[in-house]
Amino acid sequence: MDLKITDGEIGVRPPVAKPHPGFLHEVGEERFKKLVYDHYEKIKTSDIAFLFPVNDDDDFAEAQKHAFDFLIEISGGPKYFSQSRGDHQMVGRHAPFRIDEAARKSWLALYKPLLEELEGEGITPEYIESFWNYLDIFSMWLVNTES
Repeated sequence: MDLKITDGEIGVRPPVAKPHPGFLHEVGEERFKKLVYDHYEKIKTSDIAFLFPVNDDDDFAEAQKHAFDFLIEISGGPKYFSQSRGDHQMVGRHAPFRIDEAARKSWLALYKPLLEELEGEGITPEYIESFWNYLDIFSMWLVNTES
């Protein structure tokens, strides 16, 4: 399985494909939620913690939920995000935060071991890679600050 982090460039938004629907089908909603929530737990002690409301449990839990709602919807699951927050508009929603390429790569690197665990749980590597490829490319869209 090849989970590599592609170099991005501020202002460049390559075309992005949504994850293969087989990813969510195999993982299931509860395991998908654990994946996203575990990622956020790793963020708390990472070098990008300053970008997240780690000192406010309620705000952090809300950010975690929004991430899960968005990612499960993008992966072909229930429309939790659209029902609770409306249109995705992720670039605009992240505009207030100073996200540089280094922060993007740190955010991705925190996902890597969590996704590698899924292969050991029997999730098809190609499906894991499709989710990774979505994260890798779409995260480039959110970079809004020079490193």
